Amino acid sequence: MDVFAAFMRSTKAVPRDTALAATSDAIAGSQLFDQVGCNICHVRSITTSTAGTVINGGAFTVPAALGNKIIHPFGDFLLHDIDTGDGIVQNGGQSTRNKVRTMPLWGARTRDRHMHDGESLTFTDSILRHAGEATGVTNNFRSLSATQRNQIVVFLQSL
Repeated sequence: MDVFAAFMRSTKAVPRDTALAATSDAIAGSQLFDQVGCNICHVRSITTSTAGTVINGGAFTVPAALGNKIIHPFGDFLLHDIDTGDGIVQNGGQSTRNKVRTMPLWGARTRDRHMHDGESLTFTDSILRHAGEATGVTNNFRSLSATQRNQIVVFLQSL
């Protein structure tokens, strides 16, 4: 188990498709992603804890190689109620039973199934399945033109 954990810790996120990211549709989609509010939970960047920080009840100390690094997961890794929860209690008691952890979007283009349950086959379906805390954002997406919705999809395909 320790060897597998070490392997998983050493893997890197899939790099962006820089050619697609440079297209006008992806650039417009990136701006729309923020305008409709997707970035509220799917945050672009996170700075890791300072090296030496003790986390997880003392089980892990952030090493220098991982400390104070800026990463771009497009996810806040927090629990949210988006009405797709499975009723399984998360770390945090009964109030978490219908919450799901924000799926980071980095490398999303390499997956053929989306959302925490794998039930969405397209980016559009994934977005439209967001409800609960994300209802306002989903409604903002619905109000976009077909071209604008497609631009967000192109942006997601570049991640």
